[in-house]
Amino acid sequence: MLLDSIARINKNKAVFDDIYTLSDPRLYFSTLGALDYMIPDVAEPVIRQLLDAHARYNGCTNTVLDIGCSYGINAAIHRFPVNFASLRQRYARREMIKLQPEELIRLDRHFYSSWPDIGLGRFIGFDASDAAIGYANAVGLHANGVAADLETGSLSAADAAIVAPANVLLSTGAIGYVTHKTYSKLLDATASPPWIISFVLRMFPYDEFIAAFAERGMVTEKLAGSTFVQRRFRDEDEFERSLDSLKARGIDTSGFEADGLFQAELFVSRPAEAARALPIDDIVTVTSGRFAAIGARYVQVSHEGDTRIAMET
Repeated sequence: MLLDSIARINKNKAVFDDIYTLSDPRLYFSTLGALDYMIPDVAEPVIRQLLDAHARYNGCTNTVLDIGCSYGINAAIHRFPVNFASLRQRYARREMIKLQPEELIRLDRHFYSSWPDIGLGRFIGFDASDAAIGYANAVGLHANGVAADLETGSLSAADAAIVAPANVLLSTGAIGYVTHKTYSKLLDATASPPWIISFVLRMFPYDEFIAAFAERGMVTEKLAGSTFVQRRFRDEDEFERSLDSLKARGIDTSGFEADGLFQAELFVSRPAEAARALPIDDIVTVTSGRFAAIGARYVQVSHEGDTRIAMET
């Protein structure tokens, strides 16, 4: 079964569960920042282009449901003139490290309210972590949020009402943690068919998502010829197991994951008429984090028919 396959593949990735259960994002930024996590920043210009196109085509204000939102990072980046890198620096300062969570939340609320809203839309959070949703709501990044596990549970009537206004569904890293079952339940709650923007690590199949969306009259396009760097591999074990998963799917990792970086692809699903009117290639131009200055990383090296793993600094 494909769902079993996704769960099995996901076990090859490092586990960071503890960084999502705290009342503020300091451990999240320090842990992922140390691995040069960059997909929120790499994806930002592309998401902005898609949100602009969605608002113009539909003549509406964007209401974005951020799936796997954690502490509201996408909302911060798309609403205010900040990025993941600058936020990481903010929380790494010793003055911020020593604060109690309640004081940090108070300061963050003032921090975000001091910036002009860029105006790309309002954000609703969706995540399995109550603590992360609570933080994003408390500091004003999200208009509202839903903490739920829809892989095993259902959406309550109250939560469905929160989801209902969403006209864009966004994920920059949830695929693999959630399957098309979660998306189907969220789509059942939306008032009208949304645009779905998904950045999907190449190790995860997306076929069942595409099939589930097609049953609802939606067309899925993949941005050809482009990948988006997520982060470095945490250790040699994660590197080897992830490359094995990609090889099992028949994916050539040369020049991509074999160079020590998780790579994601962009899929956009929309009602068929929107896809015909605005093909993805007419909307999106790409920037990449491929050549960003990053820390030491694991790479795959081939020499005279022998392949080994090395650390590149």
